[in-house]
Amino acid sequence: MGEPAGVGPEIIGRAWRALKEGGGPAFVVVGDAVLMRAQGVPVRTVMAAADAVEVFANAVPVLDVPLPAPVQAGRPDAANAGTVADWIEQAVGLALAGEVAGLVTAPIAKAPLYAAGFRFPGHTEFIAELTADAPFSGVRGPVMMLTAKDLRACLVTIHAPLSQAPELVTAERVMRTARVVHESMRRDFGIARPRLALAALNPHAGESGALGLEEIEILAPAAAALRQEGIAITDPLPADTLFHEEARAGYDAVLCLYHDQALIPVKTLDFWGGVNATLGLPVVRTSPDHGTGFDIAGQGVARADSLIAALRLAGEMAAARAAL
Repeated sequence: MGEPAGVGPEIIGRAWRALKEGGGPAFVVVGDAVLMRAQGVPVRTVMAAADAVEVFANAVPVLDVPLPAPVQAGRPDAANAGTVADWIEQAVGLALAGEVAGLVTAPIAKAPLYAAGFRFPGHTEFIAELTADAPFSGVRGPVMMLTAKDLRACLVTIHAPLSQAPELVTAERVMRTARVVHESMRRDFGIARPRLALAALNPHAGESGALGLEEIEILAPAAAALRQEGIAITDPLPADTLFHEEARAGYDAVLCLYHDQALIPVKTLDFWGGVNATLGLPVVRTSPDHGTGFDIAGQGVARADSLIAALRLAGEMAAARAAL
């Protein structure tokens, strides 16, 4: 359910209305049943995730884990933060046990979680630790991928100041990210021979060293080594010509070197429907590509497009894994 004072409960209700008519995928909410009922949708508490499929056509199925404090829309309360973390942990456990096909996380607010002792930068790192001991045959992530329409943009660095990007973009990071993405394209997207593109760090891909040496000293050698491993990846390409329609047709996923290099094209392509997926985990995990929306929470105006897309993508990824 994510942060209870944010838009999460509201968009879950809207997603249920959309998906119950459109054939799913069916989902079960790990969260507070009372809060879910407050969204004006029928709710039925269930004892097991497997019961959700039968219930879904008529009500939102909820594995009820009540909150200890009342919820006021737009005003997060650290008293509820421990339960929010428990929801995530319980949902991950269901995925690891095979009781659900995948995990979709509504947005969380970090400040109340930090106030309650949460020690992770966000969902991704917490889920990575919760799944660290689970069997996994691939190269382990996590790698963050943002996707919209036909673009899959995968991040080598994530939430770091732009000034730190040059020192964080190492050959080791690029190669590990590429390995995770390559395997995920095969395992989670059913692409037998994935084609990866590598974005350059500098304008014009460094222009033969005139605008920076990272392409010559780090990125091109890393790409060459990956090709020796059998991974189809380009040399570093200028980012300003990498995201138009014709360019996107030439690759299945692109490795972006810093946050906005990936998020700007994704949000330009589909501002409302972008999805965040975590690659390289033993479980399928997606989430909406937006935050808690405290400024509009409780007003009935939050759009569920991104959550609906995240639910559908999780279903598609789970189906691709099951087909292996």
